[in-house]
Amino acid sequence: MDKQRTLASPATLTGSALHTGEDVTITILPAPAGHGFKFQRVDLPDEPIVEAAAAHVKTVERATTLVQGMVKIHTVEHVLSALTGLGVDNALIQMNANEPPIGDGSGAAFVAMILKAGIVEQDALRSYLEIREPLTIESGESVLVILPDTKFRISCTQVGPQGRFTQFLSAEITPEFYEKEIAPARTFVFYEDVKPLMDKGLIKGGSLENAIVARGESVLSKEPLRFPEEFVRHKILDIIGDLALCGRRILGHVVAVKPGHGINTQAAKRLADRQAEMSAVAVRPVAATTGALDVNEVMRTLPHRYPFLMVDRIIEFQGDVRAVGVKAVSINEPYFQGHFPGHPVMPGVLQLEAMAQVASIVMMRKTENAGKIGYFMSADEVKFRKPVMPGDTLFIECELTSAKKRLGKASCRCLVNGEVVSEGHLLFGLVDK
Repeated sequence: MDKQRTLASPATLTGSALHTGEDVTITILPAPAGHGFKFQRVDLPDEPIVEAAAAHVKTVERATTLVQGMVKIHTVEHVLSALTGLGVDNALIQMNANEPPIGDGSGAAFVAMILKAGIVEQDALRSYLEIREPLTIESGESVLVILPDTKFRISCTQVGPQGRFTQFLSAEITPEFYEKEIAPARTFVFYEDVKPLMDKGLIKGGSLENAIVARGESVLSKEPLRFPEEFVRHKILDIIGDLALCGRRILGHVVAVKPGHGINTQAAKRLADRQAEMSAVAVRPVAATTGALDVNEVMRTLPHRYPFLMVDRIIEFQGDVRAVGVKAVSINEPYFQGHFPGHPVMPGVLQLEAMAQVASIVMMRKTENAGKIGYFMSADEVKFRKPVMPGDTLFIECELTSAKKRLGKASCRCLVNGEVVSEGHLLFGLVDK
């Protein structure tokens, strides 16, 4: 399992800010496990701290701005991108102004200062936000989709005005790839957008030393393009920084067309909201439940054994008509070797089997059925709503809807983090051993 990481020592950088043009010094400090990313305005009374969270995003025109109370932090995306891209999880980012230095318009300066300070592992395990179902956001001509994946990947298409400078890049984002292929990509602006931005009081510190200007089919910059597709690489840099505002490392495939800070931060907020909903689901009490069965009692009731016992325990009974079982889904399950290599998913038929086993336990609680064996006969209205993966805890709810002699019908469903992942109506029979 991956461990959380922070800086080995403080790192400092001084320079001018892009939009305000002010001189600013930024210092990135090590932070304890679970701290996440937070900004601190050391130039203000009481040195207030603003958490790098999607809920604090205020404006997104040409940059991402965080606001908490009366405190503002402008243009946070590059420093957050560098920290995230290099695999840092926890840091306190101090600034003596409201915006970090722009450097050369890329993330290279932040990467250099972080690597010079060093990165160290911490005792706590890293927590990931696994994408289990697609997330789609559309805004004007921009589209951003996040798909399930076992890695963090980004596929991005950048399209300028009139289709100019259309570029595409797709890659897995690792610290090594980020350092060499993403961080050096500089910010850019199209010539026709420069005057409107200046009229709004933005890019006061902008120059050809820290930005690329595209005019017509030509490129104006202090040096040649660093990559043939430098524009789309910088878009990926921004996506990484903006999505860091969701508060967790993402396991998923981001597919973006004409992205910008607006749609990026919308996605970060949706991801943060989804995570909050999952965390709010109360964990069911096990020890306090009267009549619960541990695994040994489950095996005394069911004939199933490894690798086909799909119930670890029963945590709740309601009379002799309803029960809730639990199955901890481990990567050690034998079926994960072939279902599927590189993307392990619990087969739906085994979720059905888990439902049938819990339903059988409910049926056999009736005195007249003691000592019998339950046979799964049919399933109707079966739906598989979300994938079940290693590390999930499957709660299996079954309620008898009919019980006639040796035939029983049950309404069943499986849940993970309070969300239904599968459901169906089962018919099963009981026979003598």
